[in-house]
Amino acid sequence: MTITIDRRSLIATATLGLGAFAIPGFALAQDLARGFTHAVASGEPASDSMLLWTRYVPAGGGAVELTVEVAATPDFAKVVAGGTAITGPWRDHTTKITVDGLAPGQVYHYRFVAPDGSFSPVGRTKTLPDESGRQWRAAIFSCSNMGFGWFNAYAHAAARDDIDCAIHLGDYFYEYATGNYPVAKDAVAGRNPLPANELLQLADYRLRYASYRSDADLQKLHLLLPMIVQWDDHESANDSWEGGAENHDPKTEGAWNLRRAAAIQAYREWMPVSDEPWKAYDVGRLATLFRTETRVLARTEQPDVAALFKFADPATALKAFHDGAWQDPGATMMGSQQEVWLDHAIRASVKTGQRWQVVGFGTIVGDTGLPPEATTWLNQSSSDRARGYIEHGIAAAKVGLPYNFDSWGGYPAARARFLSGAQASGANLVVISGDSHNAWAYDLAQRGSAAGVEFAGSSVTSNGIESGFSLQPATVARELVTANPELKWCDTSKRGYMAMTITPDRVSNDWVMVDTVKVKTTRATIAHTASVARGRNVMA
Repeated sequence: MTITIDRRSLIATATLGLGAFAIPGFALAQDLARGFTHAVASGEPASDSMLLWTRYVPAGGGAVELTVEVAATPDFAKVVAGGTAITGPWRDHTTKITVDGLAPGQVYHYRFVAPDGSFSPVGRTKTLPDESGRQWRAAIFSCSNMGFGWFNAYAHAAARDDIDCAIHLGDYFYEYATGNYPVAKDAVAGRNPLPANELLQLADYRLRYASYRSDADLQKLHLLLPMIVQWDDHESANDSWEGGAENHDPKTEGAWNLRRAAAIQAYREWMPVSDEPWKAYDVGRLATLFRTETRVLARTEQPDVAALFKFADPATALKAFHDGAWQDPGATMMGSQQEVWLDHAIRASVKTGQRWQVVGFGTIVGDTGLPPEATTWLNQSSSDRARGYIEHGIAAAKVGLPYNFDSWGGYPAARARFLSGAQASGANLVVISGDSHNAWAYDLAQRGSAAGVEFAGSSVTSNGIESGFSLQPATVARELVTANPELKWCDTSKRGYMAMTITPDRVSNDWVMVDTVKVKTTRATIAHTASVARGRNVMA
């Protein structure tokens, strides 16, 4: 699919919201950017309610009142729930209506109705189970960069008939300008989202959502499954934190707070998510699932150890950092308010008899360092930057430091607080995470005792750390597992998603890997399966 948009039309009608013009499959003109432009989506599932989303642009481009209808059958013979809402250009013509009075564990069909009597496409969704539910399965995604290829992971999951819900752990899109990431040699033709520039303003973020949401496979996933979604960094800017981002220069790009506010506004407009920054979902009596925010609201700036390698004795400088600044208890991923909320919510989940406590994070919790053998992974064409990254990571590992400080590895005191709290509550903890573009399975420990397991998913399309390696992926994985006690399995070569199944006494996870992202296909295989039994907090 190639998305073509006439820039002159955009400029001439910018007051309607730039996202109005990304209609799937058309070379757009102003008179075509009307009606239901991006199908429908659902999210924020509960046992008796659901949030329903659409986007509708009326002929006059002004305010409009939409109605939503919910039925048990796709013919809408009997409408069982519904609601109305007013939308307009102030929110890019998107709308979200939460309907209640639904039955638990049931499939529903829904559609929006415009004032002229036209209907949106019909969506399908499913409520969370009640206490009678004995199994629940979620497809888990992260890191979806359109430029790298086709969203085959979305297509594969949408084609299944055994998934109850989708979960997206962040990097739903990427903010870079065309030709930045991916660079031209890695890009797939016809997969250049709009706008071509880096995202800075509200109109930019809206248009990037419009481009991504025009993808047929992503639309189908939203049409068929409710989605629990949270952001990571690329919904705003790379390696973002409370006060800035690696990919933000205030001297040339303006105040970070303005860019962050624009990113958050567009996200809340275009995604089927409530405005709550974090939330808990009770999956019957099987589990409590926690949606978290670990990026732009309270995260402390990531440690930067690059300067330590300029010292006459980098090893001594790294050791001093390990013993000092790295351990700072003031460094936080979530901020004290969310830390306390999550700790209390996990305790309440355990106390009320929920069998599992499942926490979604944007980045990995498990300890991961680079082994000395990592220098042999590089190929002859590896850049000086890639070589330096590996060499610095090996030196850091020798003093007990991780190779990635933009994950929980950069915040060890916060990590300890989270895991210690889970241990103290008696939680059956399962962490699900993304961001790394590769696949990992960890037994998480704190003070030498089991604290829970972590299933970390590969990207939908984005390149992983293997892109600069010449060594066989199986050898890389074996050396990583050998060097990291918490790490039990990894794959550094494939793209895909996770399929997690929760039952009363066991949680299992499949890492589903697609054959390729360079051409459209739904061919995929299960690369690995791991499971944890209740009461164990380590993988079987």
